[in-house]
Amino acid sequence: MGKRIGGLKRKSRHKLKKERREKGKVSVSRFMQSFKAGQRVHLSIEPSLHKGDYHTKFVGKTGIVRGSRGKCYEVAVNDKGKEKLLIIHPVHLKSGSD
Repeated sequence: MGKRIGGLKRKSRHKLKKERREKGKVSVSRFMQSFKAGQRVHLSIEPSLHKGDYHTKFVGKTGIVRGSRGKCYEVAVNDKGKEKLLIIHPVHLKSGSD
């Protein structure tokens, strides 16, 4: 029986690819954005920064901010009926509807 080669980002080239016009430096406003507890956020990985990102199966999901941990935020996401708590840097989050 073979052993699976690769890590958490294996087979995720399409999910982590930037569009042609988005390539380059990250905007400072997205890097420094802040959220309040109870606010809804959309999860979208910024591929150029690896710190504070999450598993690729949560890309495109919407979660609720529960609190903060250092520079990151605790985001609760529903995963097949179970609530998962992810610790995510704000550069990987987008503001959702309140």
